[in-house]
Amino acid sequence: MDAIRDRTLVGSSDLDLEAVKRPTREEAMEAVRTLIAWAGDDPRREGVIDTPKRVVDAYAEWFEGYKLDPAKELSRTFEDVQGYDDIVMLRDIEVESHCEHHMAPFLGKAYVAYMPTNRVVGISKLAKVVEIFARRLQTQETMTQQIADAITDSLRPAGVAVLIDAAHQCMTTRGVHHRHVSTITTQFTGVFKTDASLRQRFLDFVNKR
Repeated sequence: MDAIRDRTLVGSSDLDLEAVKRPTREEAMEAVRTLIAWAGDDPRREGVIDTPKRVVDAYAEWFEGYKLDPAKELSRTFEDVQGYDDIVMLRDIEVESHCEHHMAPFLGKAYVAYMPTNRVVGISKLAKVVEIFARRLQTQETMTQQIADAITDSLRPAGVAVLIDAAHQCMTTRGVHHRHVSTITTQFTGVFKTDASLRQRFLDFVNKR
Protein backbone atom coordinates (compact mmCIF):
# COMPACT_ATOMS: atom_id res chain seq x y z
CA MET A 1 0.00 0.00 0.00
CA ASP A 2 1.26 3.45 -0.88
CA ALA A 3 2.19 5.73 1.98
CA ILE A 4 1.62 9.46 2.12
CA ARG A 5 4.96 11.19 2.68
CA ASP A 6 6.83 14.43 1.99
CA ARG A 7 4.64 16.79 3.94
CA THR A 8 5.22 19.34 6.66
CA LEU A 9 3.91 17.99 9.94
CA VAL A 10 2.92 20.39 12.68
CA GLY A 11 3.74 19.42 16.26
CA SER A 12 6.52 18.57 18.63
CA SER A 13 9.33 16.14 17.91
CA ASP A 14 7.86 13.47 20.19
CA LEU A 15 4.77 12.99 17.99
CA ASP A 16 4.38 9.82 15.93
CA LEU A 17 5.51 11.00 12.49
CA GLU A 18 5.27 7.69 10.65
CA ALA A 19 3.95 7.86 7.12
CA VAL A 20 0.17 7.79 6.80
CA LYS A 21 -1.23 4.72 5.07
CA ARG A 22 -3.01 5.65 1.87
CA PRO A 23 -6.64 4.44 1.93
CA THR A 24 -7.93 2.08 -0.72
CA ARG A 25 -10.29 3.29 -3.41
CA GLU A 26 -13.20 1.58 -1.67
CA GLU A 27 -12.29 3.24 1.65
CA ALA A 28 -12.25 6.61 -0.09
CA MET A 29 -15.65 5.92 -1.65
CA GLU A 30 -17.04 4.93 1.76
CA ALA A 31 -15.79 8.25 3.16
CA VAL A 32 -17.78 10.06 0.46
CA ARG A 33 -20.89 8.06 1.38
CA THR A 34 -20.38 9.15 4.98
CA LEU A 35 -20.21 12.81 3.94
CA ILE A 36 -23.37 12.46 1.84
CA ALA A 37 -25.19 11.01 4.85
CA TRP A 38 -23.73 13.69 7.15
CA ALA A 39 -25.00 16.40 4.77
CA GLY A 40 -28.50 14.98 5.29
CA ASP A 41 -29.01 12.91 2.15
CA ASP A 42 -29.31 9.17 1.60
CA PRO A 43 -26.22 7.74 -0.16
CA ARG A 44 -28.46 4.95 -1.50
CA ARG A 45 -30.64 7.43 -3.39
CA GLU A 46 -30.58 7.00 -7.17
CA GLY A 47 -29.24 10.48 -7.84
CA VAL A 48 -26.20 10.09 -5.59
CA ILE A 49 -25.58 6.34 -5.55
CA ASP A 50 -22.73 6.73 -8.08
CA THR A 51 -21.46 9.97 -6.58
CA PRO A 52 -18.71 8.31 -4.48
CA LYS A 53 -17.15 6.82 -7.62
CA ARG A 54 -17.34 10.14 -9.43
CA VAL A 55 -15.83 12.05 -6.49
CA VAL A 56 -12.92 9.62 -6.16
CA ASP A 57 -12.27 9.82 -9.91
CA ALA A 58 -12.35 13.62 -9.70
CA TYR A 59 -9.95 13.63 -6.73
CA ALA A 60 -7.53 11.44 -8.68
CA GLU A 61 -7.44 14.13 -11.37
CA TRP A 62 -7.53 17.21 -9.12
CA PHE A 63 -4.69 15.96 -6.92
CA GLU A 64 -2.48 14.13 -9.41
CA GLY A 65 0.29 16.61 -8.58
CA TYR A 66 1.32 14.44 -5.64
CA LYS A 67 2.47 11.78 -8.10
CA LEU A 68 4.45 14.15 -10.34
CA ASP A 69 7.94 15.61 -9.94
CA PRO A 70 8.54 19.21 -11.07
CA ALA A 71 12.32 18.65 -11.15
CA LYS A 72 11.82 15.90 -13.73
CA GLU A 73 9.79 18.26 -15.92
CA LEU A 74 12.60 20.83 -15.78
CA SER A 75 15.45 18.36 -16.26
CA ARG A 76 15.75 18.66 -20.05
CA THR A 77 17.33 22.00 -20.88
CA PHE A 78 18.89 23.62 -23.95
CA GLU A 79 22.12 25.56 -24.03
CA ASP A 80 22.02 26.73 -27.65
CA VAL A 81 20.14 30.01 -27.22
CA GLN A 82 22.22 32.08 -29.69
CA GLY A 83 23.25 34.54 -27.01
CA TYR A 84 19.72 35.28 -25.72
CA ASP A 85 20.03 36.92 -22.30
CA ASP A 86 16.68 38.54 -21.51
CA ILE A 87 13.43 37.58 -19.77
CA VAL A 88 11.64 34.34 -20.63
CA MET A 89 8.04 34.65 -19.50
CA LEU A 90 4.72 32.81 -19.69
CA ARG A 91 1.52 34.76 -19.12
CA ASP A 92 -2.00 33.65 -18.24
CA ILE A 93 -1.20 30.09 -17.14
CA GLU A 94 -4.45 28.58 -15.87
CA VAL A 95 -4.42 27.82 -12.14
CA GLU A 96 -6.96 25.31 -10.83
CA SER A 97 -6.15 24.36 -7.26
CA HIS A 98 -7.83 23.56 -3.94
CA CYS A 99 -7.47 25.37 -0.63
CA GLU A 100 -5.98 23.07 1.98
CA HIS A 101 -8.14 24.62 4.72
CA HIS A 102 -11.58 23.98 3.20
CA MET A 103 -10.76 21.85 0.13
CA ALA A 104 -12.62 24.43 -1.94
CA PRO A 105 -11.32 25.43 -5.38
CA PHE A 106 -9.36 28.55 -6.09
CA LEU A 107 -9.04 29.55 -9.73
CA GLY A 108 -6.95 32.12 -11.52
CA LYS A 109 -3.85 32.84 -13.56
CA ALA A 110 -0.12 32.49 -13.01
CA TYR A 111 2.62 34.58 -14.57
CA VAL A 112 6.08 33.05 -14.49
CA ALA A 113 9.40 34.46 -15.71
CA TYR A 114 13.06 33.72 -15.34
CA MET A 115 16.31 35.30 -16.49
CA PRO A 116 18.39 32.52 -18.05
CA THR A 117 22.11 32.21 -17.55
CA ASN A 118 23.44 29.52 -19.87
CA ARG A 119 20.40 27.33 -20.45
CA VAL A 120 16.65 27.45 -21.04
CA VAL A 121 13.84 24.96 -20.71
CA GLY A 122 10.93 24.21 -23.03
CA ILE A 123 8.23 26.77 -22.31
CA SER A 124 5.53 24.13 -21.82
CA LYS A 125 7.53 22.81 -18.87
CA LEU A 126 7.01 26.04 -16.96
CA ALA A 127 3.25 25.65 -17.34
CA LYS A 128 3.57 22.01 -16.26
CA VAL A 129 5.38 23.03 -13.07
CA VAL A 130 2.52 25.39 -12.20
CA GLU A 131 0.03 22.59 -12.87
CA ILE A 132 1.91 20.09 -10.69
CA PHE A 133 1.90 22.34 -7.65
CA ALA A 134 -1.68 23.49 -8.31
CA ARG A 135 -2.91 19.89 -8.30
CA ARG A 136 -2.23 19.48 -4.60
CA LEU A 137 -3.93 20.81 -1.50
CA GLN A 138 -2.43 24.28 -1.29
CA THR A 139 -2.28 27.77 0.01
CA GLN A 140 -1.66 30.31 -2.71
CA GLU A 141 1.31 31.73 -0.83
CA THR A 142 3.01 28.33 -0.56
CA MET A 143 2.35 27.47 -4.20
CA THR A 144 3.89 30.76 -5.37
CA GLN A 145 7.05 30.00 -3.39
CA GLN A 146 7.20 26.38 -4.56
CA ILE A 147 7.06 27.37 -8.23
CA ALA A 148 9.88 29.89 -7.79
CA ASP A 149 11.99 27.40 -5.83
CA ALA A 150 11.55 24.61 -8.38
CA ILE A 151 12.67 26.83 -11.27
CA THR A 152 15.59 28.18 -9.24
CA ASP A 153 16.78 24.74 -8.16
CA SER A 154 16.60 23.19 -11.63
CA LEU A 155 17.69 26.00 -13.96
CA ARG A 156 19.95 28.11 -11.73
CA PRO A 157 18.78 31.30 -13.49
CA ALA A 158 19.87 34.83 -12.62
CA GLY A 159 16.40 35.37 -11.18
CA VAL A 160 12.80 34.18 -11.07
CA ALA A 161 9.51 36.09 -10.89
CA VAL A 162 6.13 34.52 -10.11
CA LEU A 163 2.74 36.22 -9.73
CA ILE A 164 -0.54 34.41 -9.10
CA ASP A 165 -3.94 36.12 -9.21
CA ALA A 166 -6.77 33.84 -8.06
CA ALA A 167 -10.29 33.88 -6.63
CA HIS A 168 -10.92 31.57 -3.68
CA GLN A 169 -14.30 29.88 -3.41
CA CYS A 170 -13.77 29.33 0.30
CA MET A 171 -14.23 33.11 0.49
CA THR A 172 -16.84 33.65 -2.23
CA THR A 173 -19.24 30.75 -1.54
CA ARG A 174 -18.96 30.50 2.27
CA GLY A 175 -17.83 32.54 5.23
CA VAL A 176 -17.74 36.23 4.33
CA HIS A 177 -19.34 35.62 0.89
CA HIS A 178 -17.36 38.36 -0.84
CA ARG A 179 -17.50 37.88 -4.60
CA HIS A 180 -15.29 39.52 -7.22
CA VAL A 181 -12.33 39.52 -4.83
CA SER A 182 -9.04 38.04 -5.98
CA THR A 183 -5.83 37.32 -4.13
CA ILE A 184 -2.45 38.28 -5.58
CA THR A 185 0.79 36.68 -4.42
CA THR A 186 4.29 37.31 -5.75
CA GLN A 187 7.76 35.90 -5.37
CA PHE A 188 10.91 37.52 -6.75
CA THR A 189 14.42 36.10 -6.57
CA GLY A 190 17.84 37.14 -7.87
CA VAL A 191 17.85 40.02 -10.33
CA PHE A 192 14.07 40.39 -10.17
CA LYS A 193 14.43 41.12 -6.47
CA THR A 194 17.45 43.42 -6.70
CA ASP A 195 16.67 45.29 -9.92
CA ALA A 196 13.54 47.44 -9.57
CA SER A 197 13.41 48.27 -13.29
CA LEU A 198 13.51 44.58 -14.27
CA ARG A 199 10.82 43.77 -11.72
CA GLN A 200 8.69 46.58 -13.16
CA ARG A 201 9.14 45.17 -16.68
CA PHE A 202 7.76 41.86 -15.42
CA LEU A 203 4.77 43.59 -13.83
CA ASP A 204 4.19 45.62 -17.00
CA PHE A 205 4.12 42.36 -18.99
CA VAL A 206 1.62 40.94 -16.50
CA ASN A 207 -0.69 43.91 -16.98
CA LYS A 208 -0.26 44.20 -20.75
CA ARG A 209 -3.46 43.49 -22.64
